[in-house]
Amino acid sequence: MERGNQTGVRNFLLLGFTEGPDQQPLLFGLFLSMYLITFTGNPIILAIVSDSHLHTPMYCFLSKLSLADICFTSTNPKMLLNLQTQSKVIPYAGCLSQVFFFIVFGCLDNVLLMMAYDCFVAICHPLHYTVIMSPQLCGLLALGSWCINVMGSLLKTLTLAFCRNMNIIHFFCDFPEVLKLACMNTPTNNITVYFVTIVPGVFPLSGILFSYSQIFSSILRISSAGGKYKAFSTCGSHLSVVSLFYGTGLGVYLSSIVTSRSRISLVASVMYTMVTHMLNPFIYSLRNRDMKGALVRPLSRAPSLSDGAFTGPS
Repeated sequence: MERGNQTGVRNFLLLGFTEGPDQQPLLFGLFLSMYLITFTGNPIILAIVSDSHLHTPMYCFLSKLSLADICFTSTNPKMLLNLQTQSKVIPYAGCLSQVFFFIVFGCLDNVLLMMAYDCFVAICHPLHYTVIMSPQLCGLLALGSWCINVMGSLLKTLTLAFCRNMNIIHFFCDFPEVLKLACMNTPTNNITVYFVTIVPGVFPLSGILFSYSQIFSSILRISSAGGKYKAFSTCGSHLSVVSLFYGTGLGVYLSSIVTSRSRISLVASVMYTMVTHMLNPFIYSLRNRDMKGALVRPLSRAPSLSDGAFTGPS
């Protein structure tokens, strides 16, 4: 096959879900439901966190996680459209845009590390919390993460040139699959995938696990059984989402180096691209007393018919 530069190619073909027409409506309904829950739950969190009572580092990070979740699912509409129309074509520019935004907002989910560090400081160093978790530090962490992700994503997408067939065995333009079509030799491809996986994946996960290990150590020293149960319940639910997101994401990326795309890896991709972002609003808000209070507070202040709010002039 000729390996000349073919960046003038117009379209890619997404061949992730090639089930028969009878299964397309089922997949469409399932993915549409997850997308609507994600796109409804996370904006509600953004609205709730704007409450003046929740202007703390934890809720600042939570708002950034919700924003990242909303933007991370930007690949879903194209997938839903392809399932509905049974078309598998995505334009060249659209594919590279998916790669760019997927890397930017996928890496922004590393705000989970910031949230774990915030919990670590609050539980293990409560007397120094306000000094350590200053607004300036929180702003620098968020801004630094954003700038690094944008620059890294630009470097990865703008240097791609394609020489092979344009068939992508995935339901969106995932970076490892797109990289397999680029004009680069296999060792270079593998090194790039390892770099993309280890820096924004393994390092943050290691920091999260270290933070929670220290948190669990502190929880074990709590004398109250009820306090231990509440703390373990909260941290356990957080860790379950972290494990699902990083476990499936790292598994898919690292396995893509040695194996071709399989049905299992496609299901795992659905987990870290859709399921975790759908679960985040439930895990981080419905189980949180302050979030519930901020949601109920405006409703309790709303005028009711019994207060005569809508009574006409006497």
